[in-house]
Amino acid sequence: MKQIFDQHRRRFFGVAAGTVAVGLGVIELARAESESPQPSVTNASFGALNQIDAGVLNVGYAEMGPAGGPVAILLHGWPYDIYAFVDVAPILAQAGYRVIVPYLRGYGTTRFLSGETPRNGEPAAMAVDIIALMDALNIRKAVVAGFDWGARTADIIAALWPERCRALVSVSGYLISSQAAGSAPLPPQAELQWWYQFYFATERGRIGYEKYTHDFAKLIWKLASPQWKFDDATFDRSAAAFDNKDHVAIVIHNYRWRLGLAQGEPKYEHVEKRLAAAPVIDVPTITLEGDANGAPHPDVSAYAKKFSGHYEHRLITGGIGHNLPQEAPKAFAKAVVDADRA
Repeated sequence: MKQIFDQHRRRFFGVAAGTVAVGLGVIELARAESESPQPSVTNASFGALNQIDAGVLNVGYAEMGPAGGPVAILLHGWPYDIYAFVDVAPILAQAGYRVIVPYLRGYGTTRFLSGETPRNGEPAAMAVDIIALMDALNIRKAVVAGFDWGARTADIIAALWPERCRALVSVSGYLISSQAAGSAPLPPQAELQWWYQFYFATERGRIGYEKYTHDFAKLIWKLASPQWKFDDATFDRSAAAFDNKDHVAIVIHNYRWRLGLAQGEPKYEHVEKRLAAAPVIDVPTITLEGDANGAPHPDVSAYAKKFSGHYEHRLITGGIGHNLPQEAPKAFAKAVVDADRA
């Protein structure tokens, strides 16, 4: 099994500060280590969202916390949305952070400014989107934290724009990859975990995902977090984000790009070339993993050496799956604060 994970890592994961105000929020974070990470959801909504033009997008995002506080940008993945952080954001806001939670391209209220812009899901494009958002919001530097696509995006920002990154929190560690890294076949058991990627490579898969988006996403939630007992209301709240008219195109392009079946845009080639070298990340970093993550993910031993600055890995126990910030919000929020203080 370790050999499978190592090969899986080489292919898909490309392995070849300020002071926070002390208050009740920080006290709650300190208690998190001794509490069960399984949350009872107490925040039903972010309330009214904001919209701002940034780069090629008009980005929809939630914001909490004091305007002058240190910034934390929280990034979701597929098939999830900003509500993965609905219980993380208030904890960080209470601890003094200005918390920004954007919808990625193809999700929620984020829209392309032009119908002519390619509906491109490659990793470099998503990272550039977040840098553009920071510029639009006049954010010089932020803690970047995420899971799934969001973790990969955060990793890229920390690796290529360290001057914009106070610290990094990444679920499942170092997820920077390239098309070249994705070209080598894996043993059958490892390939099986990526069944949906091969499905998306076909026209049948594109049509199927478009027709059954809701059911497909719900199946992924169950497979990726087998011990998470989410209810229909929790899922449906996030599934609304998939009604974005560009969602299917972005998802299909993302997974086809990984297999070399779709090309990216020339303007991102210089970024992808740097990422193909699997750059080391030197900003303060905490990586997280749930003890019941059912999604494909590398072992910490495969990527720990990719972090050259202050580094810590935390295994979050209690049946925590792939959607770690929503399943264990206190542990995730604590990692953000601790990484920022390192």
